[in-house]
Amino acid sequence: MNRKTIVTRNHPVLTQLEPRSPLSVGNGEFAFSADFTGLQTFPESYEIPLGTQSNWGWHYTGGHEVFGDQDIVYQTFETHGRKVPYPMKPENREEAYHWLRQNPHRLQLGRLAFRILKEDGEEADSSHVIPVRQELNLWTGTIHSEFTADGFRVQVETACDPENDGIGIRVHSELIRKGRLHVFLIFPCPDMTHRSWSKSVFPDWEQDSRHRTELMVNDSISASLKRILDEDEYGVRWIWDKGRLEQTRAHEFTLIPEALQHSDTWSCSVAFAASNPSVQPAETVFQASSVHWEQFWNSGAAMDLSGSKDPRAAELERRIVLSQFLCAVHSGGSMPPQETGYMYNSWFGKMHLEMHWWHAAHFPLWDRTDLLRRSMDWYITILPKARELARSQGYAGARWPKMVGYNGVQSPSPVAPGLIWQQPHPMALAEMCYLARPERSVLERYKDIVFEAADFMVSFAHWDAEKEAYALGPPLIPAQENHAMNESLNPPYELEYWKFGLEIAAMWAERLERPVNPDWKKVAAHMASPVHENGVYLAHEHCPDTFTAKNHDHPSMLGALGLLPGTLIDKKIMKNTLLKVKECWDWESAWGWDFPMCAMTAARLGEPELAVDFLLMDATKNTYLPNGHNYQRPGLWAYLPGNGGLLTAVAMMAAGWSGEEGGNNPGFPQDGSWSVQWEGLHPLT
Repeated sequence: MNRKTIVTRNHPVLTQLEPRSPLSVGNGEFAFSADFTGLQTFPESYEIPLGTQSNWGWHYTGGHEVFGDQDIVYQTFETHGRKVPYPMKPENREEAYHWLRQNPHRLQLGRLAFRILKEDGEEADSSHVIPVRQELNLWTGTIHSEFTADGFRVQVETACDPENDGIGIRVHSELIRKGRLHVFLIFPCPDMTHRSWSKSVFPDWEQDSRHRTELMVNDSISASLKRILDEDEYGVRWIWDKGRLEQTRAHEFTLIPEALQHSDTWSCSVAFAASNPSVQPAETVFQASSVHWEQFWNSGAAMDLSGSKDPRAAELERRIVLSQFLCAVHSGGSMPPQETGYMYNSWFGKMHLEMHWWHAAHFPLWDRTDLLRRSMDWYITILPKARELARSQGYAGARWPKMVGYNGVQSPSPVAPGLIWQQPHPMALAEMCYLARPERSVLERYKDIVFEAADFMVSFAHWDAEKEAYALGPPLIPAQENHAMNESLNPPYELEYWKFGLEIAAMWAERLERPVNPDWKKVAAHMASPVHENGVYLAHEHCPDTFTAKNHDHPSMLGALGLLPGTLIDKKIMKNTLLKVKECWDWESAWGWDFPMCAMTAARLGEPELAVDFLLMDATKNTYLPNGHNYQRPGLWAYLPGNGGLLTAVAMMAAGWSGEEGGNNPGFPQDGSWSVQWEGLHPLT
C-alpha cells in the first residue's frame, strides 16, 4: 500500500481561524498545541486552551499532604450482610473532599508565543495578524504555519522532539531582521481555580506570588529556568541561534532574536523536564521528528478507503488517519491518559481508568502493541494501592480505582468509586499484549495484575441462591452512570466482562503451568444471565424504564456483545436491543465512544450497514473537528476515547473477531459501496 499517499491526503489544512481546532505535536509523553501562528500567540482567539503538558508534570496545591483519606467522610453501603465504605459525598468536609479531587493535577508547563511589533514599536494585536495557511504534515510531525503580520509574511515550522519533552521552532520572516518579531515564554499559576474542572480549564496568569521562576543560566545562545510550585518543581532549557533574553515580567522571559547574516531565518528549541532538561538544536528536532513519524506510518497497520463509492468514505478515512496520529501523541505514553490527552486538563488532569481500554485497545489491533505496553507497566507500580483499596472494603486481591493521578490513589467523587467496569480492563489489555507476542515473558510481566484483579472479582461477585448464579451489585454504578449505587443489579456489560476477565486469568495460569484458582472458573461458569423484558436487554435488573426515563448517557448494555464476545448473550435479543437503542436513545447525551461501541455490536450481529451508520452517525458528540479531535461539547473540545474507539471499531470491522468466519471486511457492507483495503490489522478477541 502507498502509505504516504494515504497519510498525506488527510493532512489537516486550515485556511482560516478554527477556534476549536488548534494543531498539536507530541511524542506520547508530552505535547504542545499551537494556534495559527505555530506557537501560542493568541490564545484568546480560541475556545479551547492551548496546552503544553506532560506525563511527569504534576502539582499539589499547598503541598503533597495538605489532606488525606482520613480527612473525608466515607459513606457506607449495605453489601450482602456487611457495610462497605465509599468516598462519594463531601459530608461537611468539603475543603478536604475537593482538594483530594483536584490534587494532584497536571501542569500547564508554559506558554511559548510570538510578540509582534508594529512599525511604531507598539505590540500588534490579533487584528493586525491574519492567518493564511496552516498544515500539519503528519508524515514528518511538523506544523507549517503561514500568516501576515502588519503586512509582512511570516512562515513558522513547529515540531516535537521524539526523545525529549520539547519543541523545535524555525521562523522565516523579514520581521526578524527588522527586530519586530520576539518570542516570549510565560508561566501560569499552577493551581486549580474552581471546584468544577470545566471552570478551571484556562490557566491563571494573575497570582504571581503563588509560584517562583528562577533564571539559572542566561547567555547569548541559551537559558535555563527553574520553576518552583509549593513542593513541586521542574526545569526549562531554551536554546537559540542568536539573540538576547530579557525578563519582562515576574514569570515572563522575552527573547529578542538577532538575524544571522544575510538570512531572514531563525530557530530555537525549548525543552521541559522534572529536572535537567535535555534540549536539541531545532534542526536536530526536525530531522528526528521526520524519521520518527515516517517510521510510525511505515510500521503498524494501514487502511485505504479511496476506492469506495459511499460518499462518507473520505470522511471516515480522514478520521482514521488523524486518530492514529492523535492517539500516538496523546494516548501512547507511560501512563493511561486523561480523556483530553495533553491538550488541557479535564477532570483536573486525572486519568479515568474505565477509559483506558478505549484509549489503547486499538494499538495491538493496528500492530502497535508497544504503544499499549508503555502504559501497562503503570498498573504494576500502583498494585500496592489497588490492594489497599480492595482490603479497605473487605475484598481480596486488587481493586483498580477509577479517577486517579499518577500515584494511583482514588479520588472522591459522587460516581467514580462505584464504577466496576475498569476492573477487567488491564486483564483484557494484557491478553492483547500476549496475543501480539505470545511469550512467557509477557505472562510473567503482567501475571500479578491479572491474577489479583481476578481475586477481587470473585470476592466482589456474590452467590444468588434464587438464581443459582453469581450476581454483581448492589452496590455498584454501571458504565451507564445515571443509575443509583444501591439499586443497580447485574448490568449486562459488567456481567459479560466479569466472565471474560476471569476466563483470561484461568488461561494465564494454565499457560504458566500454575494451579488455577478454582473460584475463577466457578464464578466465570456461573455468572447470572442478563435480564431482558419485551425482547430487549435492560440496563440492569431494576431498570424497567431503560428505554424511557433512562434512555440517556451510555447504552452500555450493548457492550456485552461487540467489544466483548457475548457468551451470555442471546443474539436475537441483542439485535432487538440495538435497534431499540438506535430508535429511541437520546444521542445528544451519549459520548464519543458510544458510536463505535454500537458499530461493533452491529458488526458481530451481521449488520454491516448498521455498523457504518452508527460509526458515522450525524450527532454532536460524534463530531470530528478539522484537527481530528472528537468534539463533545463546549468545555470538552477533545475526547480521545472517541478516537481510540473509532480505531478499534474499524479494525474489527475489517479484520474481524475471534470465531468469525465471514471472510475479509465482515463489518463493512459487501454490496460494492465500500472498498476497504488494509494490511497489518489483527482481529479483536
